[in-house]
Amino acid sequence: MTSESIGLFYMLNAAGPVVKFVMLILLFFSIISWAIMFIKFRYIRNAYRESADFTDIFWQCRTLADAFAKAKALRSSPLARIFITAYMEMARSEKKEGKTTLGPETSYLQAMGSVKRTLRRSIGVEIRRLTQLVPFLATAGNTAPFIGLFGTVWGIMNTFHGIGLSGSASLAVVAPGISEALIATAAGLAVAIPAVIAYNYFTDRIRVMDSELQSFSSDLLNIIERDIQKQMEA
Repeated sequence: MTSESIGLFYMLNAAGPVVKFVMLILLFFSIISWAIMFIKFRYIRNAYRESADFTDIFWQCRTLADAFAKAKALRSSPLARIFITAYMEMARSEKKEGKTTLGPETSYLQAMGSVKRTLRRSIGVEIRRLTQLVPFLATAGNTAPFIGLFGTVWGIMNTFHGIGLSGSASLAVVAPGISEALIATAAGLAVAIPAVIAYNYFTDRIRVMDSELQSFSSDLLNIIERDIQKQMEA
């Protein structure tokens, strides 16, 4: 056999239609997986970098209004976005408080409840943004090896069928078909391994960001609660 006959492209070209179809499916999985990895890596990296910047800015500002003004520039920060949402809700609650006839204690409870619900809802939105597209990596990692294995089994079946028709089981007859079939398994693993690694990495980073959002939410609620109490006492 020549070097060309054992080359990768030669074996792919010589493979049967089912194996070729399997390879196309795996190529689709690979392209989509790498595109998601690139997009999510940039998105999560920017989210972490700008969230760190916002944290520094937030604790340096003397008032929530100053932090609100500076948070608008950090569009990629989940922390900045949930703060902006909570601050706007607090401002709406203060406007309603000026119009309501309820007592200050009732207005305080309503304002805090509204801000808490807004923060909880905002955190859910941010986590959904972070996890968007990531489950596809788990799907690719779980299914690609089995898709490749299907192509391998099918190719080996065709090889044995060819042996039966030719009546010869020599290495020269068996080796090409086996090699073509095993490419599908190798391709499946080539798709699955990076996808699983990326999925675990993104899942861990999202989990850490979720913890940071929950912690910041608690700190922000404490600050807002103190501000509201000061306004009630004034």
